[in-house]
Amino acid sequence: MRKYLNILVLVILGVIFQVNIFPAYLADPFKPNVLLIFVVYLGLHVGFRSGAPSSFLLGLIQDTFSGLYFGLSAFSYLLIFIIYHEAAARLYTGSRTLLVLGAFLAVIMNACSQFLLLLLFSSSDGTFFSIFGAILPQGLATALVAAGVLLLFPRAGREEFS
Repeated sequence: MRKYLNILVLVILGVIFQVNIFPAYLADPFKPNVLLIFVVYLGLHVGFRSGAPSSFLLGLIQDTFSGLYFGLSAFSYLLIFIIYHEAAARLYTGSRTLLVLGAFLAVIMNACSQFLLLLLFSSSDGTFFSIFGAILPQGLATALVAAGVLLLFPRAGREEFS
């Protein structure tokens, strides 16, 4: 129970940092995606029954504050969670390096899935350059923040799948 309370407090602090503090002090392409770090953690360490709704909810929180299409990040985060959840059975998930590398790759997967969803369901032009123009700086900033944030997560093993 205490583990879940700690993660909830970290998510609330992550939302505050991502919405208020990082935009005030960091330039646009160097803003890390803290909620995506939590999705990576959920995908590697939490079961499907609680992780999938949690990652979808994190995406809805991201959509609420970002001002983009509502549900775009939610489905993208859910897809990333499912990919990491399936890969977690084949990987050593206790490694912090895996989590940092996973956060960097999650930024790339997030950009690709959002681009595909916008391509399918929207008629806006120029989305390719707006999404992929800042992918490398945002990925590096997210990996850097993930290295610090993941030290705060509980160092527990993988939960039982349900």
